[in-house]
Amino acid sequence: MTVYQAPIRDIHYLLEDVFAAESAWAALPGLESQPDAGMARAILEEAGKLASQVLAPLNRSGDEQGAQWSEGTVSTPSGFREAYATYIEGGWVGLSGNPRHGGMGMPKMLAVHVEEMLYAANASFTLYSVLSSGACLAIDTHASETLKATYLPPMYEGRWAGSMCLTEAHAGTDLGLIRTRAEPRADGSYRVSGSKIFITGGEQDLTENIIHLVLARLPDAPAGPKGISLFLVPKVLVNADGSLGARNAVSCGSIEHKMGIKASATCVMNFDGAVGWLVGAPNKGLAAMFTMMNYERLSIGIQGTGCAEASYQAAVRYARERLQSRAPSGPQAQDQPADPIIHHPDVRRMLLTIKALTEGGRALATYLGAWLDQARYADDEHDRAAAQARVALLTPVAKAFFTDTGLESCIHGQQVFGGHGYIREWGQEQLVRDVRIAQIYEGTNGIQALDLLGRKVLADAGAALEAFLGEIRDYASSAVEYREQLLGAVQRLQDTSHWVAGQAAADPRQVGAASVEYLHLFGYVAYAYLWSKMATTSRARQAEDPAFHTAKLATAQFFFERLLPRIDGLDACLRGGVASLYALDPEQF
Repeated sequence: MTVYQAPIRDIHYLLEDVFAAESAWAALPGLESQPDAGMARAILEEAGKLASQVLAPLNRSGDEQGAQWSEGTVSTPSGFREAYATYIEGGWVGLSGNPRHGGMGMPKMLAVHVEEMLYAANASFTLYSVLSSGACLAIDTHASETLKATYLPPMYEGRWAGSMCLTEAHAGTDLGLIRTRAEPRADGSYRVSGSKIFITGGEQDLTENIIHLVLARLPDAPAGPKGISLFLVPKVLVNADGSLGARNAVSCGSIEHKMGIKASATCVMNFDGAVGWLVGAPNKGLAAMFTMMNYERLSIGIQGTGCAEASYQAAVRYARERLQSRAPSGPQAQDQPADPIIHHPDVRRMLLTIKALTEGGRALATYLGAWLDQARYADDEHDRAAAQARVALLTPVAKAFFTDTGLESCIHGQQVFGGHGYIREWGQEQLVRDVRIAQIYEGTNGIQALDLLGRKVLADAGAALEAFLGEIRDYASSAVEYREQLLGAVQRLQDTSHWVAGQAAADPRQVGAASVEYLHLFGYVAYAYLWSKMATTSRARQAEDPAFHTAKLATAQFFFERLLPRIDGLDACLRGGVASLYALDPEQF
């Protein structure tokens, strides 16, 4: 059974001490009546109980049993339906949903922490609900009032779920190649036909209906991505009074057999003239779907952080108990034949790497959540636009850096266990398998890196990047912890960005050659900003809770001395250029 304790103390620290969330919410129209510190703490405490007491105990059994397919129906593992009933009773699907249609309207800055707890406890279970939350956001943003009124209330309640149907067997990242068709009907509906693969939660036994958001082409659509529309296609048709009617022409052809997240049904979905309704404008489906995809990209990034936190907790417990050899500084457990391995330098290196990366990721998720709240609720149009630009810049970093370092962290956690980390009973090998997909779905991390460098940094001549770096420099103009290291890292990122821009002007292949290392360099600089904030906060509050703040300061020291220097190697690597990538002909590989 998975043992997991939600990191409530660290979350309170970020929301209350580092980011002053209550004041930030009070300044935003639409959030001014939303949670004060007491309500936020109550929500987080309840989410923590749900994660640790209901979801975590199902994690290993769900992995071993897996989702099962039989003649078009999917059964989730034992205990999932009961856990889901508990989950929707708490209203968690609609946590940050629109109150006009039954959502709770909580800030994203709060919701990111709830999602982390859920992923840490049981990633497979959590995927069923986060797809629903993302689908609700797309419907609320782009659909007609009639569709919103019909579909959002039961989706926020959790009685109906949502799915995102993009990928086809021949069209993954290149959505312009999709072949699914939508034929208009006289009554204003459409008949959708085609097949989609890799559809998370496309079929399951948790909800009475599933609302599929499907990308398809209209008969007169232009070729490529500019000819894609978005359609709402329910599994079960809905009568005029809101009750469920006949089964729609939607079926699950099979589910995938996967490396990890085995309790999450990954489906092949067939649409055979299924009844659907247009969401948003014709041929503008990608813009509407990206509302959901960007939500899911941050969420999947948080999956990386959650799995890393779970791995860290297990590794620390093991390292405190496992006796092997004597510490290099001399015996620590005088009454034992050997010392706990937590006294060995390499074990501490691994644990501190996980701790620094995970807490840095949690801080960046909080920071990005604050900007998402600004983009949604700020009353000034200029402020909303600036916030949206910051969100666009940081979303690929969050998705890719959280999950790349999440896998690194889970592997470190597994390594702490030695041979036992490779054995199923300890849970670490499942975390490695479960977190691995997060680097792949919702846009592979290589695509995220291309998006960051090509579309978010170079496309606007670095304006969004300069705004972010300007914020950091303004912060560092006062006396803050690790000021010189932070300013040096910012300058390194700026210089590297200028170098890549110059190289790309001469050879467009340079963007792809440099993008992954560039994203990682960006990620470490962003973490440095937030670790400086945390260190500065903890230095000022050290007397209030010495144990907590001393640990925070020590972890910040480790980050700046042992992890931030990675940017030197990343910079040198990407400056190696493109020539060596193309020195071989395809036949020589």
